Amino acid sequence: MTDGASHVPIILNPSQSVQQSPDDLAAWSPKDAPWDTHRAQADAVQGIYARAVEFEALASRMAICAGRLRFAWQADDDGVIGLKLRQAQFCRVRHCPVCQWRRSLMWLARFYSALPEIQQQYPKSRWVMLNLSVRNCQITELRSTIAEMNRGWQALIKRKEFRVVQGWIRTTEVTRNNKPGRWYGTAHPHFHCLLLVPSRYFSGREYLSFTRWQELWRSVLNLDYLPDIEVHAVTERRGGVSGAAPEVLKYTTKPADLIADDEWLLEYTRQVHKLRFIATGGVLKDALREHEESNDDLIHADETAAEKPADDGAALLAFDWQRKDKRYRRNPKADTPVRSTK
Repeated sequence: MTDGASHVPIILNPSQSVQQSPDDLAAWSPKDAPWDTHRAQADAVQGIYARAVEFEALASRMAICAGRLRFAWQADDDGVIGLKLRQAQFCRVRHCPVCQWRRSLMWLARFYSALPEIQQQYPKSRWVMLNLSVRNCQITELRSTIAEMNRGWQALIKRKEFRVVQGWIRTTEVTRNNKPGRWYGTAHPHFHCLLLVPSRYFSGREYLSFTRWQELWRSVLNLDYLPDIEVHAVTERRGGVSGAAPEVLKYTTKPADLIADDEWLLEYTRQVHKLRFIATGGVLKDALREHEESNDDLIHADETAAEKPADDGAALLAFDWQRKDKRYRRNPKADTPVRSTK
């Protein structure tokens, strides 16, 4: 059995510390360096859960999440050979930073897979980014605040002004206020929305200005203040829809916020239990298939359906998580042997 070292040179990532070992995953594959960061964050979240009897089951699942990764050498579309994840076991705990990261990549891949057909069916349509927010709330009021925002969204999409929208994707993000002062430790829930609109939207009577979007959002929520919103056209100068999609389909809560305060994380976990944080509608309905998520989906999270290779019998290289060193390192003894394809 070979680990491929004689065929592919190991190139150290110059951005890594000089203490990096040639056995580190980040040395073998610099693009996979984020694995170390996300798995270390998962350890921190798991540690908080482990100290609370209520969440010991979640802690047990997270403790072994992505403990061993197996990769295959594979050429990309440009013929460049690199490592591709082929085997791993994920805990799929909602707030696990590893799974949250893989889930975000999965949604992006699904969106990019659906995009060509959408563009073919609606070649003249354009995209709008819309972010909707409300004032911060106490973490103990988060569930009711999100419920009210969801109710407001349902009212918004029924307004006549919204009829021009052909399709939409909406995700919920929650951030923690970490600035000292009155709002320290409060939660800030907000929606990230990607809207598909006909080209006539920007030059006709159906156009909605910033002020009108703000008034609509205040109206459906029956607020006594003007809420913060952001809205802008998605243009090539801003990176096009490929640049906008990652902003919408990112993490639901920043890992740094999850581990900033033990009690905040525990209450946050209670507050959002079984809440849906992603929704689609119109011609984008089910474009992300958000209800479908298997372990295999998270393995191939950064690949479109067309990119996923069949089992070619190649040997798989194993990397194990070293909790003490906070790095994934080679474990040749756990490599899988070459399998016959005959």
